[in-house]
Amino acid sequence: QVQLVESGGGLVQAGGSLRLSCAASGSIFSINAMGWHRQAPGKQRELVAVITSSDSTNYADSVKGRFTISRDNAKNTVYLQMNSLKPDDTAVYYCAADARTSIRTSVRRYWGQGTQVTVSS
Repeated sequence: QVQLVESGGGLVQAGGSLRLSCAASGSIFSINAMGWHRQAPGKQRELVAVITSSDSTNYADSVKGRFTISRDNAKNTVYLQMNSLKPDDTAVYYCAADARTSIRTSVRRYWGQGTQVTVSS
């Protein structure tokens, strides 16, 4: 199994910044894409940003130019730098990793437990 542990959430004023981290551990053979999703109250979970093993990135239109995703493959860790935060960014942020636990297993998606980000106006 693969465990994902997020950190870095909290309360920040509009215009402020936060940096989320997500470390993967456990029986990891390989990790393909890693990403961040978020879910606001009463809304569906949505993709925020994703980064592949070759460092290609993709962002939701709502965060382009404000958020930056990066990863440290040696540490199996993905980061999300969030700048110019808005109240609409308030949500629980979930880390996800598409990983394999051995050469014989297929890739599956693993999720973290989520970290709350609250942006006050």
